[in-house]
Parts: sequence; C-alpha cells; structure tokens
Amino acid sequence: MRKLFFILLLSFCAPLTYAEVTVVLNSGDGTISLVDRHTYQPIKHFYVGKEPHHLMSLPDNSALIVADAVSNDLVFLNPTTGEIEKRIARISDPYQIGFSPDKKWFVANSLRLDRVDIYRATDFSLVARIPLSSMPSHLAFNQDSSMVFITLQGSHQLAAIDLKTQKVAWIIPVGNTPAGIIMTPDNQHLLIGVMGDNGINVVDWRQARIIKHIATGVGAHNFMPLGDQHHILISNRGADTISLIDTQTLSLTHTFPVPGGPDDMEVSEDSKELWVTCRWLREVRVINLTNDQVTHVIPVGRSPHGLFFISHAGRQ
Repeated sequence: MRKLFFILLLSFCAPLTYAEVTVVLNSGDGTISLVDRHTYQPIKHFYVGKEPHHLMSLPDNSALIVADAVSNDLVFLNPTTGEIEKRIARISDPYQIGFSPDKKWFVANSLRLDRVDIYRATDFSLVARIPLSSMPSHLAFNQDSSMVFITLQGSHQLAAIDLKTQKVAWIIPVGNTPAGIIMTPDNQHLLIGVMGDNGINVVDWRQARIIKHIATGVGAHNFMPLGDQHHILISNRGADTISLIDTQTLSLTHTFPVPGGPDDMEVSEDSKELWVTCRWLREVRVINLTNDQVTHVIPVGRSPHGLFFISHAGRQ
C-alpha cells in the first residue's frame, strides 16, 4: 500500500507531457501560447521576449527558432514540446528570418532598422549588413541559394541580394505595401502579397519585372504552401479571407472566410487542416480544408502572429 501511495504521488508531481504542441507567438504581449495539437486545448502561456513576430525550424528540425525583434535575440525551442532550450542574444532586430536552401546562410530582416543582416548558418556569425529602405519585411530564396529576395513595405519595392557577393543585385517597384513573398515550386516566379493592392503581384525574378496581378482580397498578406507542390494559400488580412492559388496556372482557385485578420498559417501533414492566427481577435482558428469550415476557435494572447507545429505539410 505504501509503495502504491508513492507511485501515485510521483505521478501527480511529474510534469505533464504532450505528444505535440502548436506554438503561437503573441507579438503584442511578448508571449508564447502552447496548444495541444490534437485536443486543441491551451496548455501554457509564458513570456519569451519583446515582439516575437516570426519563427522557423532549423533545417534538420532539431529546434524551433523564435525571432524576438525588439529584444534582439533568437530563442530556441524544442519543436515538439515548445520548451525553451537556449537563447542567442547577438542578433539585431530579427523581424523575419530564413535559412538558404543550401543551409549556408541565415538571413534576418531588420524591419525597424532598415537593413538585412546575413549570418553564417553554422554559428550565426555576422557576415554582411546591407542597408535597405524602407522596412524590409518578408524574404524568400531561389532554389540554388544564389539570391534572397526582400519585400520593402515602406518604399513599396522588392530587393534582390546576391548571396555570393552580399550585394544588392536589383530593386524594383512592386506595389503598395508588399509583405509576404514565396517562390513557386518550379523556381520560376515570386509571388508577392501586396497589401495595398489587394492581391498578388507575380514577379519573373530573372527578368526583374512584374508579369501578372492576381486579385485575392483586401490586405493580401502572407503565404503558406498546401503541401502538394501545386497550391499555395494567402491570407487576406483586411478582407477576413484566405485564398487558394494554383501555382501552375498562376490563378485564383477559391476564397473562404476567416474572421479577425487572418495572418500566419500552418497546414497539417495530410493537407486537410489549416491553423490560422487571427491578429485582431486574440484567437487561433482551425479550418477543415475539405469544406473550408472552422472547426475550433482557440484563445491565445494579444496580436498573435507566427505559429508552428512539427507535423506540418511540405513547404513546397
């Protein structure tokens, strides 16, 4: 009986573990919300730093990086449990971050400082600091890692940086308040979410010119691949909608409603479930992609932005 008592006592004292969590960044609070990926229930809410906006996993998925823009650091989380593992404090204003496909470079956009910083991916040592105007926002790479492309929200431009020389290759006007950017799976075109023009501008990056506009909705903002190498989702933050784009025909497939300023997204591994941060409602909404219906509404913190779970669909 005494042995049973101690077994029960230890079971009550042991920390709770979860098979998988969804990590949500609350940029307005400087906090992270952890949500049970399978029960959709909030687990934990904790401070991480000032203005955590974006996040991404290491190339080998061994850790999840949270970029604290105003705290000027990177926080490494366990990608399955969401627990903090370490912090790198020498990264200046990392608003948006990304690893080049060849895993050689780590790039950080400094939106409030009007520059792009290039680091070695192996040790996060600074290699180049490139001034740009104004408000470098989101980024994307070409497949051979020779170029990184940066949207400039404040100057309504798109910049291309040669990663071999760490020099600006070209800058072109790309529309009113560009934000999200993604390369199409065939490496032929960049899709730019142009918030002020209510849709996507398609750029032939080799020719450095816009070739098409796809109307999607007010405040066209950010992208997430569906995982089938054929379709990409875009959040229309002002229209309270999300649109599906066919990357082969460069055309709109359909649009469905998501209230509250839909922003960043994550897609399940089977491409049937979409998680979305709703910036104005302090919520994450989960959508069944077979019928575009909201299945769960999860309370989180103020101004939720980036989110992640490890069992996501492919990024192309």
